[in-house]
Amino acid sequence: MEIILFIGIFFYSLLLASFFNVVGLRVPVGESIVRPRSRCPACGRTLSARELIPVVSYVVQRGRCNGCGGRISPLYPLMEAATAALFTAAPLWVGWGGRLIVAWTLISLLAIIVVSDLRYMLIPDRVLAVFAALFAGERLLIPFLPWVDMLLGAAVGFFLLWLIAVLSNGGMGGGDVKLFAVLGLVLGWKMVVLAFFLATCYGTGMGLVGMAFGRVRRGVPMPFAPAIALGALTAFFFGESIVRAYVRLIM
Repeated sequence: MEIILFIGIFFYSLLLASFFNVVGLRVPVGESIVRPRSRCPACGRTLSARELIPVVSYVVQRGRCNGCGGRISPLYPLMEAATAALFTAAPLWVGWGGRLIVAWTLISLLAIIVVSDLRYMLIPDRVLAVFAALFAGERLLIPFLPWVDMLLGAAVGFFLLWLIAVLSNGGMGGGDVKLFAVLGLVLGWKMVVLAFFLATCYGTGMGLVGMAFGRVRRGVPMPFAPAIALGALTAFFFGESIVRAYVRLIM
């Protein structure tokens, strides 16, 4: 019976992930997330229902538009598959309690901002404001953090990134600063610090791999949201275990 539940979560979250792609692509440029209907980015043709099946349509069409033959970015199916996988795995990591709702909300936020940052190098304030309100609302119903820890986490997340942005003379974008303030609401001050440390590690690794393959050039800004997302998710799901392992190591 549980297997059926996991399968249902996976396929339902695929649909959600497709919507998150739309939000991440449209909100930064001021477009409606409802209209117009999805269209080919190359020729502008309105896509049919069978061309909008998450992941499947991309595979069947071999990454090409049925109309013009233009290439479709693999970002769409990759984000859909990754988001669905995280939604499905989340109950295994946090159980079926109220914290699962918080986990799914966090995954949703990160899916949207990763798409937005990869496409536009921008993290929309409107998206951050909506999710900040969601986390605050969920805290009223699900006591996943003490209020003090939640508010302190937002303050630490904001001022830590703001200080780095000042000291690096703009090396850290304003969207990243505000994103960490929102992440602090759900992670708390200890885990948001760990999330930042992990994000820098992930970001360094991504940068080195990108340089090795010629996709990243020294001195040219690269999207940091994917590294932030990995750092935040690692801290949220496994942060306590990481901290305990570190303490045992240094004792």
